[in-house]
Amino acid sequence: MKLRSPLRPRRTRLEIIPLIDIMFFLLASFMMVSLQMQKVRTLKASLPTATLATSTAKPDMVTLTVDRNGQVAVDSKPVSFPDLLTLLAKRHSLNTNLPVYITGTRDATHGSVIYVLDFVKRAGIQRVAIAVKPAPSHS
Repeated sequence: MKLRSPLRPRRTRLEIIPLIDIMFFLLASFMMVSLQMQKVRTLKASLPTATLATSTAKPDMVTLTVDRNGQVAVDSKPVSFPDLLTLLAKRHSLNTNLPVYITGTRDATHGSVIYVLDFVKRAGIQRVAIAVKPAPSHS
């Protein structure tokens, strides 16, 4: 004799949403494990430390100052125009990417600053900037 259940027989279904969740979890787990599998090769070194070391060396650059008479000073040292040309040409041959900053005193004329700018360009230097100081704030 066959006994029947009072419930109706249902068809079995394969739920796809939990399967997708499990696949994403496995994918993330494998990615995390594979990232941790890289070999890290390091070398331990005991480096000395400096306590009072200060660097007074400037980066390789030239600062030109033009005064009211049109005279030029290189890093606060007066220099004549022929000496300036040889100095710039020599420094440019050592570093072709040499920056030159031109600044003028408050009473320097525009023409003398432009003359120095043209002089620097004649030496073959391409990186030239006019340096200015901000006006003091009146507060």
